[in-house]
Amino acid sequence: MAKVKTTFFCQNCGSQFAKWQGQCSSCKQWNTIVEEVIQKEVKANWQKQEKGVSRISKPTLIHEISSATEQRLPTSDQELDRVLGGGIVPGSLILLGGEPGIGKSTLLLQISLKLPYKTLYVSGEESQKQIKMRAERISQKSSNCFVLTETKTQNIFKQIAEIQPDIVIIDSIQTLHSDYIESSAGSISQIRECTTELIKFAKESGTPVLLIGHITKDGNIAGPKILEHMVDTVLQFEGDRNHVYRILRSLKNRFGSTSELGIYEMLSDGLREVSNPSEILISKNEDELSGTAIAATLEGARPLMIEIQALVSTAVYGTPQRSSTGYNAKRLNMLLAVLEKRAGFKLAAKDVFLNITGGISIDDTAIDLAVIAAILSSNEDEEISKTNCFAAEIGLAGEIRPVSRIDQRISEAEKLGFKRFFTSKYNKISLKNTNIEIILISKIEDLVSHLF
Repeated sequence: MAKVKTTFFCQNCGSQFAKWQGQCSSCKQWNTIVEEVIQKEVKANWQKQEKGVSRISKPTLIHEISSATEQRLPTSDQELDRVLGGGIVPGSLILLGGEPGIGKSTLLLQISLKLPYKTLYVSGEESQKQIKMRAERISQKSSNCFVLTETKTQNIFKQIAEIQPDIVIIDSIQTLHSDYIESSAGSISQIRECTTELIKFAKESGTPVLLIGHITKDGNIAGPKILEHMVDTVLQFEGDRNHVYRILRSLKNRFGSTSELGIYEMLSDGLREVSNPSEILISKNEDELSGTAIAATLEGARPLMIEIQALVSTAVYGTPQRSSTGYNAKRLNMLLAVLEKRAGFKLAAKDVFLNITGGISIDDTAIDLAVIAAILSSNEDEEISKTNCFAAEIGLAGEIRPVSRIDQRISEAEKLGFKRFFTSKYNKISLKNTNIEIILISKIEDLVSHLF
């Protein structure tokens, strides 16, 4: 046993220091360095036994390595599979973060009850009775899901060796502790040590491990930033607890794209997959109101129809207000300057408020045309037909610029019943025999002449 050693860690970035100091020299944050007593043992916590001989890796020529595609494990959850890139990769570590009460435990318990594989659900926060009550509320029965309430990694690995599960779920990584580190559970050194042991287990045994992680008040995953670098995939489960919809995003994915999006609806019996996101992003109001326009955007490979709402009113105070929800405020100011300079609309003395319904944030520049249409509709107090859809980028010269994958956007709009699709005339459209009317425009003046 090694002797006790005192070390100082930064709670923000995880940097290690020999002595205490007021400011972290790595992340420049003040008063984040704390003292931790650590005590390590040379013996490994988990070792794969193969006939009593431990396996040693040897260097291999790159052209001799098999390039066969890794077989993924489908989860029976289309939204999660889409975000992960097709399923869970064997031997991978997946970290799921989100606010308290957002539904992280419900999502993973629901998935573990659906899986046809032998699953071990390890909880360090809830008792077995609490987990049983949640499983009954989800109303799904499973003969493959084992539940373990334990926080000590040594005991967890003993149960894993007995059960031999196909998938391990840890709820949560902040509650685990190892005997080889003397600091308390949730500290930086404990999180790092426990995650290292789980990575060693996952890579050597080929068993995927799903971790739940807490987040700080800033919205970042708690613990050192190195935790996100250690795992293979980082998922963010977000949404407002006062609303029923939840969004699953991929912040990091070594086995797929990070631009995919999964949408769920929180119900009394668990989370429901939303296969058609446009049903929640477009309001069901049958009355046509001024200041609303529908935009065709893309999140990864998925086309979405979103509703843009704008309100233009006379400024009560001296300085006009510019406010946006779910849209870049600087880009809104740029579009207002283009309308003022290139199209002749006097908006400098008016308040402009912009909102994207559904509580999501969009960075796609293809919604610029819909933003312009909504602002002009509110300014003129004339409604835009809900059968119109927009997808184009606005340049600083006032020109309507083309956007990528326009055929996919048009096909989705046609499928949802839109009659007219406004886009740039410089787009290369290969679709033929479509029932939707495609209106090609090159300037903002062309848009105004078609709408008003």
